[in-house]
Amino acid sequence: MRTPLCDAFGIDYPIFAFTPSEHVAAAVSRAGGLGVLGCVRFNDTDELDRTLTWMDENTDGKPYGVDVVMPMKIPTEGTSTDLSSYIPEEHKKFVDETLLKLGVPPLPEGEGREGVLGWLHSMARSHVDVALQHRPVLIANALGTPPNDVIEECHAAGLKVAALAGAPSHAQSHVANGVDIIVAQGYEAGGHTGEIASMVLTPDIVDAVGPDVPVLGAGGIGSGRQIAASLALGAHGVWTGSIWLGTEEYRNLSSNKGWETAFLRASSSDTVRTRIYTGKPARLLKTKWTEAWAEEGAPAPLPMPLQNLLVADAHNRINASGDPDVISMPIGQIVGRMNEVRPVAEVMADLIAEFEATVKNLNGIAGF
Repeated sequence: MRTPLCDAFGIDYPIFAFTPSEHVAAAVSRAGGLGVLGCVRFNDTDELDRTLTWMDENTDGKPYGVDVVMPMKIPTEGTSTDLSSYIPEEHKKFVDETLLKLGVPPLPEGEGREGVLGWLHSMARSHVDVALQHRPVLIANALGTPPNDVIEECHAAGLKVAALAGAPSHAQSHVANGVDIIVAQGYEAGGHTGEIASMVLTPDIVDAVGPDVPVLGAGGIGSGRQIAASLALGAHGVWTGSIWLGTEEYRNLSSNKGWETAFLRASSSDTVRTRIYTGKPARLLKTKWTEAWAEEGAPAPLPMPLQNLLVADAHNRINASGDPDVISMPIGQIVGRMNEVRPVAEVMADLIAEFEATVKNLNGIAGF
């Protein structure tokens, strides 16, 4: 399993792993892939700096990347306190009443945090500034093309820039603005995702950007067979995410006692694409929380970043409660294959072994 991206990044396998856990990201990099640390959870740049220092020291000198959430167009924004004044009382009342109806207790006195600042444009810029003080080889943006000056700054520091795309036109726009690698994010994916399935989207984007722009297939990839399929569609590698939630290393991050139960029992049909998590369409595990927002009379989700600020405290309370029936959890349709918790190294080994077996089988079918 070797493509030009392996040489470009100094990795053994073109498996890129997005994760909010530094332990997972480091383990993937040590196993020969490229771990990509999601930075949106960091409200404190000092905490991100310490985490990236840990990554520098625990990846055995191997490369890693970081992922930020930054719109190309700079929004009008202030602090989270300023923005909270734009949240309608109707929405706040709905959240409070829903938490009460679902039996979600308040956080203990003194616990909790101020909103989710990582979704703000200004904080995302700070994330990039901190990352450039360390040694990532890739900056990925979950909201499309980063601002041009950010792309130029990353290129000047020797970093490649990746951006997610849910349509061929998005991918072409990214390339025109200087993005190096396109992540073709199919409908099946967890988190932010578009409306086109990977089987259709990947070759469409590969053809749209041409042979000189590397494309990573994303969405519904959690096995070696699916990696082989993505490469057969023209991708140069794969961007994986949900599959790493089912690893032992992820337990170092998660404080939710119910998340494992929730995804281990879920099938591939137990997800829903909704705007209730961030204000933009994202795929979540289907639970009583998502169902409440779909009921008649529920308010429409607010635009980003207001929806994040609205539900941030609710998510903290839900996570602390540990109720798998209520959890708010971004995850893709691959969840149906996540039926046990394993070490990252074991998952990587199985991905590679199944890929090799699949290619060998295809060669036999083709008569090679």
